[in-house]
Amino acid sequence: MTALLRYQTALLLRSQRWLPPVVLYAAFLCIGVQSGQPVLDSLGYTAAALLPVAAWLVRICVGVEPAAARACVAAAAGPGRAHLARLLVALAAAAALGAAAVLVVTLISDPVSTDHRTRVAVLPAAAAGLLAAAACALLGTVVGALTNWPLLRSPGRAVPAMLLAALTSVVATGSPAQAAVSGLVTGSQSGTVPVPLLPLAAAAALAAPATVAACALASRRSP
Repeated sequence: MTALLRYQTALLLRSQRWLPPVVLYAAFLCIGVQSGQPVLDSLGYTAAALLPVAAWLVRICVGVEPAAARACVAAAAGPGRAHLARLLVALAAAAALGAAAVLVVTLISDPVSTDHRTRVAVLPAAAAGLLAAAACALLGTVVGALTNWPLLRSPGRAVPAMLLAALTSVVATGSPAQAAVSGLVTGSQSGTVPVPLLPLAAAAALAAPATVAACALASRRSP
């Protein structure tokens, strides 16, 4: 798997297709997060915006490989393992992007509650932001895995399905991403730092079967 992960990472970086989602994510943060805003509110926005970016990165990793190279890798390592490497690289890229964003947002935000009356501990707030971002990155990977090849082949179906699923995952009640983000917002209102371990665990529980299903289907379908 190490060689596959390195190969897929090199494909992603050299393709430069990661630039549009990264630039769009940075633009969202520049618009929605301003210096001096309450830190937990800003971290909630940062985590929520990461989910569609993670789904987009999955779509890039799934489609970046040339057909001939994909066939060679599938023959050498197996199509299931090759697809798993694509999903893991997309998840790692989203997680790294989210971690960098959480660090920057924590530094520029004001460690206070929404009403600016209660101080908020910076390090616990950053840790909560990282956990929420991880939950959103995992759920975004689930969305990308279930709305792209090998489950959906046609871009006309895959792209709208991915966008709709990403939006629903952010706002729908009961979604791990929505729970993580709303926990940060509620904590900002009361001045207490939440620990979104349950949303993260729920996102991981969804990611495991979605990944297994996508990799199993990749072994049966040609690109």
